[in-house]
Amino acid sequence: MENGSIQVLLVDDEEGFRQAIARRLDRRGLAVRQAEGGEGALAILAESAVDVVVSDVRMPGMDGLELLDRIKQGYPEIEVILLTGHACADDGVAGIKSGAFDYLCKPIEIDHLTEKIRQARDKIQRREEKRREAEYRRRMEEQMIATERLASLGTLATGVAHEINNPLAIIKEAAGWMTLILNKPEMEGAPRRADLQNAAGKIEDAVERARRITHQLLGMVRKSEGADMTDVSLDALLAESIALIYKEALNRDIEITRWVDEAVRSIHTDPYQLRQVFINLITNAVHAVGKNGRVIVTAQPEGDRVAITVKDTGEGIPKEHLERIFEPFFSTKAPGKGTGLGLFVTRNIVEKLGGRISVESRVGQGAAFIIELPRKKTKT
Repeated sequence: MENGSIQVLLVDDEEGFRQAIARRLDRRGLAVRQAEGGEGALAILAESAVDVVVSDVRMPGMDGLELLDRIKQGYPEIEVILLTGHACADDGVAGIKSGAFDYLCKPIEIDHLTEKIRQARDKIQRREEKRREAEYRRRMEEQMIATERLASLGTLATGVAHEINNPLAIIKEAAGWMTLILNKPEMEGAPRRADLQNAAGKIEDAVERARRITHQLLGMVRKSEGADMTDVSLDALLAESIALIYKEALNRDIEITRWVDEAVRSIHTDPYQLRQVFINLITNAVHAVGKNGRVIVTAQPEGDRVAITVKDTGEGIPKEHLERIFEPFFSTKAPGKGTGLGLFVTRNIVEKLGGRISVESRVGQGAAFIIELPRKKTKT
């Protein structure tokens, strides 16, 4: 860092001495402000950035030692150099014990003072570099933890998929067998045959949806599944997703409303994956509200994209949680009430659909999750 960027505050009640030192420091490229006493120095510090304070010890009113204490309390990053008379060296020693960078005895050698100011500024730089290094290590440790969590998630997902897919296959086979029996001619007169056929169809649809969820969790959505990309009624898909959660919301006296702009009634995407996103977000919103509140779902055009917002009137998300809300296994719910995977999976799905998801929230003012999707996802 160049000397010209070193901001110095010179504090001394002797105006002639102060002005002379300020001129000489200025000629050496330092930016110098002046104050004739402790109160004036604190007023300058409250308004301006200062690196090093050079202060006389013996001043009327607030002396240099008191000023040092005030600076260390309010501006701990600033370094202080004290100026004392030869007969008052004890004041300088007391200042060092209180946190001063150094002390010089009057009359001072200007080059010596300049070098001390440089050394003080170098100390500030080293301290800042250590802080940045510590912050970098902290972030790296967090990334390592996140990586370990992802590895754990992969192991967990593999086991979950295996355990779920086996009974799903049995359920699907049984539902198919039921459908086959119900479609036989001799079953035409069976009581409530149509209802049974409809129920078997719903079972098969639910099995297929569960199978897709396990694939999403594993990140195994193959390129060949691009065939699932189709024109979808966004309004109908939202209505279907809300219907699946409506009973739980009704039991909690929560009103769910939706509004879809006419310009985005249709979107070209994978309806199975997008439905899962809607279900996750709306369910989370209902849980965030608790009771007696609202969940508002809207969709509107944003250029060549569509913005879908799920907003709730719950308690909101604390600022310290916002950066971690999409991490795997991170949950603000009570133990046993959540896996911490819902939003992680939701973000992965949205990104696979070519979109992005963000969250806006303030404590006491609810939360809004915003999904931005292309109106037409290109096959990859």
